[in-house]
Amino acid sequence: MTNQIKAHLLLLLATFLVAGSFIASQKLSGVIDPISLTLCRFIFATLFLAPLIFINKKYRNKVLSTLPRGMIIGLFYSLYFIGLFKALESTTALNTGTLFTLVPLLTAIFAIFLLKQKIGLIQLITYLVGIVGTCIVVFKGDLQLFLKFHLNQGDIIFLFAIISMALYSISTKLVHKKGDELIVLVFVTLFSGIIWMSLALLFMEIPLQWEKISGDLIYYMLYLIIGATLFTVYLYQQASINLGPKKVMAYVYINPACIALLMFIIQGQTIGLKVLIGILISSIATLILLLKD
Repeated sequence: MTNQIKAHLLLLLATFLVAGSFIASQKLSGVIDPISLTLCRFIFATLFLAPLIFINKKYRNKVLSTLPRGMIIGLFYSLYFIGLFKALESTTALNTGTLFTLVPLLTAIFAIFLLKQKIGLIQLITYLVGIVGTCIVVFKGDLQLFLKFHLNQGDIIFLFAIISMALYSISTKLVHKKGDELIVLVFVTLFSGIIWMSLALLFMEIPLQWEKISGDLIYYMLYLIIGATLFTVYLYQQASINLGPKKVMAYVYINPACIALLMFIIQGQTIGLKVLIGILISSIATLILLLKD
């Protein structure tokens, strides 16, 4: 198995882990403030990783030299979550889901200027087709629901959030140096996320309230910490380095498909014909983008 194929398989796993995080987050929704919830994810994911980093001398010696670059990656990663949660105060999950389909195209545009990569006409058309396919899934094939879509204040905030998500993927590739230990880069990214999210928490005067996470909610929280934070940050950063941010972000188009599939497996929710068509269009767009150089 080549490194490229392995990277794609790991990235597909990461996509399903992120899809599962939507289900877990739904269970935790309304229990505590989302920014406090994200800070909790960062702190405990960092604590899980810390022994592995500090027991190994090679890893330990690279922490300080890697930290400044980790702070940059962590800043964009944190800004995305802060923007998302702030946006949801005045917009809907449907709107954010729709706007999130712009991430692959924005990533490709930034890659032109920051990574000197090119985007051809076929790729541009494919990005647009991917957006259409994903929107069909998001709106469940309901044209009337789509026509009601309009930008509001929260949507403008979320546009800045998705710019941060695109820059997160770009920065992972941009700041990576030969000889970097990926696991150390993941650790300092999560650690810097703690710093940025803590500042957001203080600035917005948000209480922690972690004591409210009890009973079955602990298991959902553990999934978010280990599966949807620790593993996915590692897998996405590895993929960004090996495949490039454009190919990593192409998987965004199949996120709704993965969520729909998991909802069908876990909760038995059926998938309508129009949604299946949207999934097929998004999947084809993703495949085309992955096959392009």
